[in-house]
Amino acid sequence: MSGHAPFTWSRARLFAVVAVLLSAWLASGGLPAAAVADPPAPVTGNATYFDALGSPYGGCGLPQSEIDSQDFVALNVYDTPGDYSFYPRPLTGANASKTGMWNNGLNCGRYVKVTIADYCTGVNDGAAGQAFCRNGAWTQDAYNGATLTMLVADSCGDTNAWCRDDRYHLDLSKPSLNQFVKNGAPVGDMYPNHWNNRHITWSFVPAPDYSGDIRIGFMQGAQAYWPAIAVSHLANGIHGVEYYADGSWRPAQMNGDMGQSYIIGGTTSGSTQFQIRVKDVTDTLINGGRVYSFSLPGSCGSRCSAAYTGAAYTTSGGSGPSPSASPSVSPSVSPSASPSPSASPSTSPGTGPCQVTYRVTNSWQGGFTADVTVKNTGTTTWNPWKISWTMPSGVALNSAWNAGVSISGSRWTATAPSWGSSLAPGASATFGLQASGPSDPGPSGFTCS
Repeated sequence: MSGHAPFTWSRARLFAVVAVLLSAWLASGGLPAAAVADPPAPVTGNATYFDALGSPYGGCGLPQSEIDSQDFVALNVYDTPGDYSFYPRPLTGANASKTGMWNNGLNCGRYVKVTIADYCTGVNDGAAGQAFCRNGAWTQDAYNGATLTMLVADSCGDTNAWCRDDRYHLDLSKPSLNQFVKNGAPVGDMYPNHWNNRHITWSFVPAPDYSGDIRIGFMQGAQAYWPAIAVSHLANGIHGVEYYADGSWRPAQMNGDMGQSYIIGGTTSGSTQFQIRVKDVTDTLINGGRVYSFSLPGSCGSRCSAAYTGAAYTTSGGSGPSPSASPSVSPSVSPSASPSPSASPSTSPGTGPCQVTYRVTNSWQGGFTADVTVKNTGTTTWNPWKISWTMPSGVALNSAWNAGVSISGSRWTATAPSWGSSLAPGASATFGLQASGPSDPGPSGFTCS
């Protein structure tokens, strides 16, 4: 059974909805502070499923192809047991008490660890005003105890009992149902014959195996006077963005209740140059207040037409390791080591020696994301840096960030971004990619030029 139907947006409808949301936001005095505390861990709720995020955006403001994990969930917009009416979003003023675990988007980009619990032997259809398991009972079976860590990427606001009566309801990505793991392996066959909308227990957890740094992209319609961005690849969610304008830091407005999208401003009025800082779920500036500097991509012209246009950035200030030296990146091996099937670092036979660390950061049925760290092991500056490798057949590129990636046959080439083309001796750069196809075996034959 499906929990809710994903939305499909036309461009005209998107702009109209954004305008209405922004007007409502301004009229209400802005998005309120977090109204919903994290639940005691773990909590029990009902679980349903849905097929995919809407197009072009899921509820958090990102296309499905741009989110960090294809194992994702939707949280309830409303907490209104017995009340199935719609209320304006975001929920403010007198409606603030109706806020569900979606928390006006403030739980976007976080992860939840979900554990499968009992199966309903009766009817579990989410009918308004009805018990969740009628004419039957909740019973344990072989799937109890299977777990999966999933990303909050969408919202559930439908007028059914699941989305209204059950505070801790989760709507799960349908393709993820058979990816739940028990005894070290995916269960494989829980859906469809052993599903029937189950009980689950869950709690918020930090991003698993986090490495690198945030991603920034411009949304459809973004321009100098409406610079709408989406921020993703977060270690611990996002509760705010600040932008630097005319000599001071200012709080950015959330784009409706799409919790990973914010409307920022240029460093001066009408500028296409931007600087931001980001706050996590604890309302603390990430990386000690690291500043991210970027511009409206040239591919946008005066207005971005794509649903998502990635923006390369430079960083300054803050504390902690730089993105290219994240301690969670797999350690390098000596240049004389041979590449393994998982693409251990190897020496380039190109114009200057280098090491390449390739690491799969997330994988799911049908796709994966990976980080690639390039290190100059030579004695002279490498400018511009460029690497190539052979990718196994059946793998296709979806997107890349912090480098340009081109493909010729099975040979993939990554070129340095204009803002970070130079690597001094001993320096490193990290870029990322998302691809469809199997993550194993990995790439081979890295060369540097």
